[in-house]
Amino acid sequence: MSFTAQELERYARHIVLREVGGPGQQRLKAARVLVIGAGGLGSPAILYLAAAGVGAIGVVDNDTVSLSNLQRQVLHSTSRLGIAKTESAKAAVAEINPHVSLEALEMRIGPDNAVDLIGAYDMVLDGSDNFDTRYTVNEGAVKARRPLISAAMGQWEGQLSVFRPWLGGPCYQCVFPEAPEPGLVPTCAQAGVLGALAGVMGSMQAVEALKLIAGAGEPLDGRLLLYDALYAETRIIAVNRREDCPVCGG
Repeated sequence: MSFTAQELERYARHIVLREVGGPGQQRLKAARVLVIGAGGLGSPAILYLAAAGVGAIGVVDNDTVSLSNLQRQVLHSTSRLGIAKTESAKAAVAEINPHVSLEALEMRIGPDNAVDLIGAYDMVLDGSDNFDTRYTVNEGAVKARRPLISAAMGQWEGQLSVFRPWLGGPCYQCVFPEAPEPGLVPTCAQAGVLGALAGVMGSMQAVEALKLIAGAGEPLDGRLLLYDALYAETRIIAVNRREDCPVCGG
């Protein structure tokens, strides 16, 4: 897979990285990445995947752009209020990198389509905002045998991990076996969220994806990164696979 002169200039800062180089950039160009949600987490992730030259990005979302989104969802703009987030994402990516194809999937992911959707891509980034969707995406990723890069955030805190249980680590449900009782974990609409925190966590999702594609560094398999923006503290804790996990155990 060759690059045009324009692409070589566009990706020059990647190509000079020892861990990426020309071969890594070629892998990025050939990669297909699925992003669940074009909201606070998906926005920066999609922008950086596109800027990095990931060849095909699928975006699953069935919502429209609203004014309250714009405090943190930097993929969208005031001029695109009211349109589908997937179409807004397509417009934003076209402005950033015309060499990238964005596949707008205006739908919800559910148990009936998760495996097929995820299986059509090399990996999936989950930027959803509820436990039901996270469990569905996790089960689909395990069944399709695709890496899952999962992030979540609220108020001033975020978390991030990479799940590939077929390599011996846990899946998402190993780490979070049950959803909390209703009301225990308020939504961003209820409790608020720092807009820039979405940028931090979504960008870190993109970093993990680019590492996996390029074969660089050490991904967050078996480790959960916790970020406290209010006190500028980061911790990483070990997480383990559960043999009794209903999704990946046994």
